[in-house]
Amino acid sequence: MTLLYIVLATLAGGLLSVLIAASLTVSLLGRVVKHLVSLSTGILLGTALLQVLPEAFDGRASPQSLFMTLLGGLMFFFLLEKAELYRHTHHHEGDGHHHHHHFDVEQAGKGGTSVLVGDSIHNFCDGIIIAAAFLTDPYLGLVTSLAIIAHEIPQEVGDYIVLLNAGFSRSKALLFNALSGLAAVIGGVVGYFLVGPWESLFPYLLVAASSSFIYVAVADLIPQLQRRLPWRETVLQLAWLGGGLGLVVMVVAVSSHGGHGH
Repeated sequence: MTLLYIVLATLAGGLLSVLIAASLTVSLLGRVVKHLVSLSTGILLGTALLQVLPEAFDGRASPQSLFMTLLGGLMFFFLLEKAELYRHTHHHEGDGHHHHHHFDVEQAGKGGTSVLVGDSIHNFCDGIIIAAAFLTDPYLGLVTSLAIIAHEIPQEVGDYIVLLNAGFSRSKALLFNALSGLAAVIGGVVGYFLVGPWESLFPYLLVAASSSFIYVAVADLIPQLQRRLPWRETVLQLAWLGGGLGLVVMVVAVSSHGGHGH
């Protein structure tokens, strides 16, 4: 049953992003993504700092080794992004970012190959993270999956727009986005069979998951939000970010009251 939950959770982010991209126009996607980036920032930070890390530190692993794992995870994702294998694409023309015209055509490169490779590696890592969370506790798996899905939707929609700018047809961009999403399912299945017998490693995997969430939020999303905006847009941005944090706080409160806390 746990494997089924993992497969369904890893499928959800990719399917939702493809459905959203298929149903909305590019200009409307631009307005939606802008708000979803703020929302996912709050959800990722809240999930990492209020849910996943406390769960990891509640085990028998030494705090020093867990902090070392957190530091190693942050450096690992930094190096992956340096190698352009861990991309977080939310930029696109018309989104209000002050970059030059045809920015996304340049970002996509030749045929958008780097976008697809980076997205697949990112999704595979997310799949392993989801598997580790479900194997630790089904409720934690659900919360972790929701955090990943909240980030996957704006990322995948951003990738879709970049692929369109790289010359992909609408149907081809949707197809490749869906195929890259399957890497999460593969990561989840691999994680289930490889991680399952090593229960003592779960705290370290949860910390690695947190390092991914924190890195994406701090290194990628927050810099996108640090722009001079009219006060109305700033308030709206903060409201979406606060909404993400509020959702996590509410989930943590419900889980603690319901006896899911350890």
